[in-house]
Amino acid sequence: MAFTRATGKHRRPSRLTRKSASMAGVAALATTGVIGGLASPALAADTTADAAHTVQDTGLTEAIVIGDSLADEIAAQADQQKRAAAKAEAARKAEAERKAEAKRKAEAKAKAEAEARAKKEREEHAAKERAARAAERKRLNSYTLPVAGSVVTTGYKTGGNLWSSGSHSGVDFRAASGSSVVSVGAGTVVEAGWGGAYGNNIVIRMNDGTYTQYGHLSSIGVSVGQAVTSGQQIGVSGSTGNSTGPHLHFEARTSPEYGSDMDPVAYLRAHGVNV
Repeated sequence: MAFTRATGKHRRPSRLTRKSASMAGVAALATTGVIGGLASPALAADTTADAAHTVQDTGLTEAIVIGDSLADEIAAQADQQKRAAAKAEAARKAEAERKAEAKRKAEAKAKAEAEARAKKEREEHAAKERAARAAERKRLNSYTLPVAGSVVTTGYKTGGNLWSSGSHSGVDFRAASGSSVVSVGAGTVVEAGWGGAYGNNIVIRMNDGTYTQYGHLSSIGVSVGQAVTSGQQIGVSGSTGNSTGPHLHFEARTSPEYGSDMDPVAYLRAHGVNV
């Protein structure tokens, strides 16, 4: 509480005047509610009445000054609220950063998993392609019987008057008329047509540089220059040419010409065929 003296002649207030001023200050505090909690309603009323009388007597104008303790308390509350707001903002930012980091990690994990799956699929695809190529190479390089499930009925170099050279230049496989005749391995057709004593015959240059010959066919299903694979049908068995009945005459040769023959059974067995 502070007082301002009215303009006019100044004199030192009497003891009674000072007391009245003090009472007026108390009454003013009571009126504004500053000390409403410190005095009873009766006291506040009395004080207000005394203060009104005293102000008239003294001619002083009252003014309210907030005490240091109350100002400190308000400042402390403001500072506390500011710290709380800053703490809440920091927590909000930390939570946002945590979520962003979790999202980044989840996206990185998903990306890594997708890349791993793609890599695995590529590797599996490459492995399948390698396996397919290996199987194809094996198939192309494999050999088989010229007539499926057949057996040799006349062996190599068998003697007799049936052959102009005096001996058999190949082997005869049992084959009923119309049986499928296949190439024993991969190669290229170098002869396909009438072969004199061989009747309808086919000669194939094999991929390893050797030659195979198929005779006495009732029909031919390939042409010169055509590439064939192991097990591919090239004709149908019969009894054309110098033949006593349906069968397949098979030869293995070092050249496409007659007289370059070698043991057909040994040839097939050397290529993994069970004869």
